[in-house]
Amino acid sequence: MAKSGFLSKIGGVHARVGAASNLMPISQDSVRERLELLDNFEELKLGWFWATDAKGRLIYLSHSAIETLGQSADEIIGKSLPDLFVPDKDSDPGKAERPLPFLLSARHSFADMPARVALPQQDEEIWWSISGKPQIGSDGTFLGYRGSAKDITFSRERERDTARLAQYDGLTGLANRNHMEKRLTATLIAYKAAKRSCALMLLDLDRFKAVNDTLGHPAGDEVLKQVAQRLQKVIGSDCEIGRIGGDEFQILLPDIDDRGQLGDIATRLIQMIAQPYSVNGNRAIIGASVGIAIAPYDGLDAEDLVSSADLALYSSKSGGRGQFRFYSSELKEGARLRKQIEEDLRDAIPQDQLEMHYQPLIQAGSNIVKGFEALMRWNNPESGWISPGIFIPIAEETSVITELGEWALRRACRDAAEWPGDLTVAVNVSAVQFANEDFVQVVKNVLESSGLDPARLELEITESVFMADPHATKRMFARLKKLGIRLALDDFGTGYSSLSYLSQAPFDKLKIDQSFVRGATENGSNNAAIIDAVVSLANALGMITVAEGVEAKDELDLVVNRGATLIQGYVFAKALPHNEVLQRLEEGRLEYDIVGPARHRSERKTVFRRVGVIHEDHRYEAVLRNLSSSGAMIEGILNVPKETDLVLDLGEGQLVVAKVRRSKEATQGLEFETTLVSDGADGLCTRHRISPYALAAAGMPLQALPTGYYPLVGNDGDHGPKSRPQFLEVTTSKSAWNTD
Repeated sequence: MAKSGFLSKIGGVHARVGAASNLMPISQDSVRERLELLDNFEELKLGWFWATDAKGRLIYLSHSAIETLGQSADEIIGKSLPDLFVPDKDSDPGKAERPLPFLLSARHSFADMPARVALPQQDEEIWWSISGKPQIGSDGTFLGYRGSAKDITFSRERERDTARLAQYDGLTGLANRNHMEKRLTATLIAYKAAKRSCALMLLDLDRFKAVNDTLGHPAGDEVLKQVAQRLQKVIGSDCEIGRIGGDEFQILLPDIDDRGQLGDIATRLIQMIAQPYSVNGNRAIIGASVGIAIAPYDGLDAEDLVSSADLALYSSKSGGRGQFRFYSSELKEGARLRKQIEEDLRDAIPQDQLEMHYQPLIQAGSNIVKGFEALMRWNNPESGWISPGIFIPIAEETSVITELGEWALRRACRDAAEWPGDLTVAVNVSAVQFANEDFVQVVKNVLESSGLDPARLELEITESVFMADPHATKRMFARLKKLGIRLALDDFGTGYSSLSYLSQAPFDKLKIDQSFVRGATENGSNNAAIIDAVVSLANALGMITVAEGVEAKDELDLVVNRGATLIQGYVFAKALPHNEVLQRLEEGRLEYDIVGPARHRSERKTVFRRVGVIHEDHRYEAVLRNLSSSGAMIEGILNVPKETDLVLDLGEGQLVVAKVRRSKEATQGLEFETTLVSDGADGLCTRHRISPYALAAAGMPLQALPTGYYPLVGNDGDHGPKSRPQFLEVTTSKSAWNTD
């Protein structure tokens, strides 16, 4: 059976194709039929044609191309070809091709050159790929160009998306690690040549894992998106923000070396990120820790600066989280000591190095002790007493905290069982312990083995326990209360406070954090009103209150008058070993005397270390006695007159201009010209430091600030004779130092 044929229309030419058909090809000389082919090609918008005259003016452009431009043929014909396109601002300068006007003026052929079309409305982008060839007459005369073009918008967008994925985080839209590494390296190279500074912040989210574990990874992704938006809101467009890991972010801040300004930015970031997140009807709460390093002070190249910022971040996380830290050379030694503490801590229990001390909880008004808070102490045989503020955060990041927590609970209950009457014992419980399913059984076993009445045991927890699964937390509260014990919410108002905690959890007590007690008696302080509000809230909910950190008589009077139930603080007693507590109780001395000062004094940083003191072109050695943001007390220089101008060298490039306001023999009270700022670690630092660029100009090698002290420009003996020293140095020993 013969096969049937079919008609095929190609450019208006009909050819019968089949087994019995004769092939009828289009002749190369058939101008009409070839033009029909080109017309169909243009109409299908597979490509377009263009032509210019010898002056570069368009004399032809395909009709469908003109429609794409949104203009008429009269507006297009006669234009210069380059006028149809705009420069690509996002092109890579290292890969940039020669511009179209140059190629046309040089009469070069070109092929597949990408060009962005100039449109009347610039809210969209259209890209063409254009090719052209110069036309030369038989007499060698240049006649113009003939060329083609095609739309490559889709492929261009796809290439851009691919390039963006390589440089930006697909979830948050922030720069990724690869982009940040390149940007930081390029910035530091350029800034080193220009002698400019640049700050780097590393930010790590706290308790983000709990969001993923309890609400799921999609909820965690949504929180990360919201974190990115908050970071951009605080930082603005002048700085670069990148997501360099799961919950790690990096922020590049050009031309900032003011540590006061950087500390303010870090504080705002921490506060902003700590605000609750709404995710699919659920409420998530996280925190943030920040480490800060500044080039060239803390590192000249990217690797060193990141390492310095990372050490600062590590310090902020180990210091309690929700804080910032500046890099200092001491952090390297601190990291080594931390590692040693972590190793030694594992031996603390088996080697019987831990003790429990007890601070009394005093009834307001009567000054009668009603219970004690158990506080852990560690006496390391090599390092001596190590502060709980140092070893507890380390323990919380390891499995050791569970072991320490159970030991503390057993020891406190055993000791409290020896106390007379119904005195209570309060034991701190970490969020890690609280989240353990076996915790209730541990408490039950401890009560049974110690024989302590459950009503005398009080577990103090912080708001961090609410970061875990809310249903599991609620079940844990119910199971603990079923044992008959008491629950207290510690540090109320300092973390991620929510009144919903109080409505959901069966607390018996609210502890007013010492940060609200300190300074409450000072003029202009709002702390007294906050204490008032917390006490009123607790009373309305049937809870008692404890005012922590009461140190002075005026503070005691304030919290008593505001209605606090119990008082805890140095105004009555420090925490004491169990044997001293037991002896006092056996003697029946249940009433405590007020031993604190009459009035609260602003906090002073008591120190004892060598510093440099510069007067004119001489440097003296002195001992820093105490330090505040606005002044200091020094010892070691005799008979310095009042109003003398001095420069205090605090080390590591920190110079403070000061004036002597008080002077007696070898002791001077100094007032600073510029106040110090927080270093994020309960210490103080200068806003600015000696620039390594200035030190290099004075003859030192260009490097990050080394430890110790540095010669001042013009004060190294090579710039003319010095004046005679006006003061005499004397030796001051710590044993002879009076701290009053």
